Amino acid sequence: MSRALRPLAAVPRWVVLGLALSLGAQLCWQMTSSSRVSDAPDPPHPPGAQALRLASFGEHEAASRLAMVYIQSYPSLDSRLLGWLRAALETDPLGQYPLFLAARVYAETADTERARMALEFVYQGFLRDPNRRWRWLAHAALLAKHRLKDMPLARRYAQALERNTTAREIPAWARQMEIFILEDMNELEAAKIMIASLLQSGLVHDPAELRFLIERLEALEAKSGR
Repeated sequence: MSRALRPLAAVPRWVVLGLALSLGAQLCWQMTSSSRVSDAPDPPHPPGAQALRLASFGEHEAASRLAMVYIQSYPSLDSRLLGWLRAALETDPLGQYPLFLAARVYAETADTERARMALEFVYQGFLRDPNRRWRWLAHAALLAKHRLKDMPLARRYAQALERNTTAREIPAWARQMEIFILEDMNELEAAKIMIASLLQSGLVHDPAELRFLIERLEALEAKSGR
């Protein structure tokens, strides 16, 4: 006599999570074993977001984290590892860990080419969800400025922060990074125009922030002789 199958929704969440973790662990073990046999230093080809979702039994966050735990055994960023980061971020779009790894681990390397790859990943990820992912692009702008010494790149990231973020909780220093970068680039006129635009836009309401911008504009005018 056949028994009715229980729907997946009726299975306890911890059981589903356990299955997802077991499957993910098995997948990682197989990938690690195959890489050891071939002695290949490169990570395996990324599975893609759809494959991760199918293997997760609906536990997308767990699948994304498993993927991130796995790739950390590969310290050098390359196109395959970027594929893993993209897949993990697409599997769990609300998760921040792939962006954290890119900004705080892979971008902070002495290899400038790999650092730029990581920063570009952060930039592209930011554009898809600016109000949630702004902090990683702010960090990318600082790395471009201080570590890479690439002021145009730092300005590009800072400009994206100013133009694409709208949430009120984003701190003023993040939205105004471009002003300081322009000043460091000796682009005083551009910095003055940006401050004036902010003051005239009506978007700045905090008295302390308004006072800071006015004082900054006055300092720039004195510095430029106007």
